[in-house]
Amino acid sequence: MKIERTKNAARNMFFGMSMKVFQTIIPFLMRTAMIYFMGVQYLGLNSLFASVLQVLNLAELGVGSAMVYSMYKPIAEDDHKTICALMRLYKIYYRAIGGIIAVIGLAFTRFIPYLITGDVPEGINVYVLYLLNLCATVLSYWLMSYKSSVLYAHQRMDVISKVGLVTSSIQYTLQLLAIWLTKDYYVYVMVMLGAQAATNILIAVAATRLYPEYVPSGKLDRQSIKEINRRIRDLFTSKIGAVIVNSADTVVISAFLGLTALAVYQNYFFIITSIIGFVTIIFNACTAGIGNSIVVETREKNLNDLKTLTFLVSWIAGFCTACLLCLFQPFMKIWVGEELQLPNTAVVCLCIYYFVYEINQLLNTYKDAGGIWHEDRFRPLATAMVNLSMNMVMVQFWGIYGVILSTVLSMLFVGMPWLFHNLFQTLFERKQLVGYLKSLAFYVAISVAACGATTFTCSFIWLGDWAMLFVRAMVCCVMPNVVFCAVYHKMPEFKRALHLIDKMTKGRFRIVHKMGG
Repeated sequence: MKIERTKNAARNMFFGMSMKVFQTIIPFLMRTAMIYFMGVQYLGLNSLFASVLQVLNLAELGVGSAMVYSMYKPIAEDDHKTICALMRLYKIYYRAIGGIIAVIGLAFTRFIPYLITGDVPEGINVYVLYLLNLCATVLSYWLMSYKSSVLYAHQRMDVISKVGLVTSSIQYTLQLLAIWLTKDYYVYVMVMLGAQAATNILIAVAATRLYPEYVPSGKLDRQSIKEINRRIRDLFTSKIGAVIVNSADTVVISAFLGLTALAVYQNYFFIITSIIGFVTIIFNACTAGIGNSIVVETREKNLNDLKTLTFLVSWIAGFCTACLLCLFQPFMKIWVGEELQLPNTAVVCLCIYYFVYEINQLLNTYKDAGGIWHEDRFRPLATAMVNLSMNMVMVQFWGIYGVILSTVLSMLFVGMPWLFHNLFQTLFERKQLVGYLKSLAFYVAISVAACGATTFTCSFIWLGDWAMLFVRAMVCCVMPNVVFCAVYHKMPEFKRALHLIDKMTKGRFRIVHKMGG
């Protein structure tokens, strides 16, 4: 089966962006409602439980990524028998994973209070809340989640986005009512549990209607199962590393600085992760297409695609970083008040983290699409161990600064250099690495210059809260993009990026493309 990579990526991005706008605005309103109706400590509890359950999700072992990768080739060859056998294996594995998470999660229950410094909100039983969150996680594996693999492998994430829009609408409406009318946090969590079940069921129904020929049946040969299990083992270290990096900050802040400090940090991190989420949609929309391209296209073609995507991501990340530097504090002052703001230097650290994360995310997308988990199996774990060790030490001396900087430094000086080596050792020519790094360094330098110019200009804008936010936003929309256009407009990556956008939008940017060419 020939996958229309550009068409599917464009469709996935459209529906993914629509879903992300919804899932950013409504949770933002819920966080606001929780702050003003229930108290800031509830936000800290939310973040803590999410991080603990993310650690428990280690049991997934990367099964989902390994299964989707294993489907790329049989889909390209219209091998229905193998796809059905893969679905059956996926189903068996996910049932076992749900059971493992349930058992380990129950055993971990008695340690929950030790992860919280200071008091919890009055009348809250952390054990009950944790068990409700655990139930939602286990259900996500037991209720037909294996069927979503077919949609991911066929690059039909738009279907998942549509289902999510429906279930999330109901979930957020009921949760907002729970916060406003009952102020009962238990009801809030139970609604989440019901929404998780509904989402899994509806995705399974949609996958069955789109691809009725795929049913979990048949068996794979021993060699195929052995190869899949090897990929899962390789992905396990990657999974551990990602979980530690993503969860360590939250758990360390809660354990050393308390729920209120965690809530303040998470307010800022909510904005950053929302922006990351929008860019992630681009990566998710392209991953299956990249995987297909790696199988059927030449190395030279794939390297040019990487260069084009690096250029686009650097532009997007540079623009967003400039906006964060100039708009974070004015926005936070309006939203939560000065008493719940971080210092300006902490904001700079968060902005550096954001930019580094986006570049790292692009590299990991190619790693996943290329399936080079075996070659990359030790890197995520080593990065995570460095991050966790630095977290534990630096938080005691520099508080929030130490937590943020430990993540940035471990990613920048351990994880990314190692990942560069693995990608250019396996998917591309090793001799091409130096040229790629020079291009990336150039993009970083231009982004720093654009951010500096924008921040310097905005530093002279001091008006009323809303007026200052609006005027600075206008400056942020114009100045960094003017800098980027002035520097990049004659580069081949600029022209290729315009051509890619033109293809994905079915010619709507053809005029812009001609101007660039």
